[in-house]
Amino acid sequence: MRRRHLRQVMRIETEAYPRPWSVGLFMSELSLRSSRDYFVAKTQGAIVGYAGMMTHADETHVTNIAVSSAWQRHHVATRLMIQLLRAALRRGTTSLTLEVRMSNHAAQALYYRFGFAPAGTRKNYYPETGEDALIMWAHDIDTPAYAERVAAVARRIPGTTVWAM
Repeated sequence: MRRRHLRQVMRIETEAYPRPWSVGLFMSELSLRSSRDYFVAKTQGAIVGYAGMMTHADETHVTNIAVSSAWQRHHVATRLMIQLLRAALRRGTTSLTLEVRMSNHAAQALYYRFGFAPAGTRKNYYPETGEDALIMWAHDIDTPAYAERVAAVARRIPGTTVWAM
C-alpha cells in the first residue's frame, strides 16, 4: 500500500467499518516501515481490498483486513492473508494475533483455516457498538507443518501459485 492508494482504501474502509480509520492514521502507519506492512489487492487497476500488520520481536499483530462488498467471497481476503504471512515470515515472526468481532463469523472461518485459535475476548472492544472482540492466535507459523497448512489453503484458490516459505 502506498499513499496514492488511500483514496480507494478509504472507500472500502468506510464501507467496512462503522468507525473507520482516518487518512492520517493510515499515513502514520505507512510511515512506520520498520514495523508495519500494508498491502492492497487490485483487479483491473481498482483496489478491492487491503490488509495490514505490525510486528514487534517475534510476534505480528494483524491490524486490519477489509474487502469491498462487491469482491467478498472471491478469495481476496485469503490472498491478503497469505501476503501478510509471507511478510511476517520475512520479519522473523513465529506467531500472529488479531482481534475479530464476535459477530463476524465469515472472518473467523478465514482465520480458522489459517490455524488461528481463540485465546480470549476483549469486552466492549468496538466502542461504536459495544461488541466484544475475539482474540485469536496462530503459533509456530515458521514450521513446515504450518507451511503445508497454508499451501493447502492456497491450492483451493483458483489461479494462486504454490505457497513457499
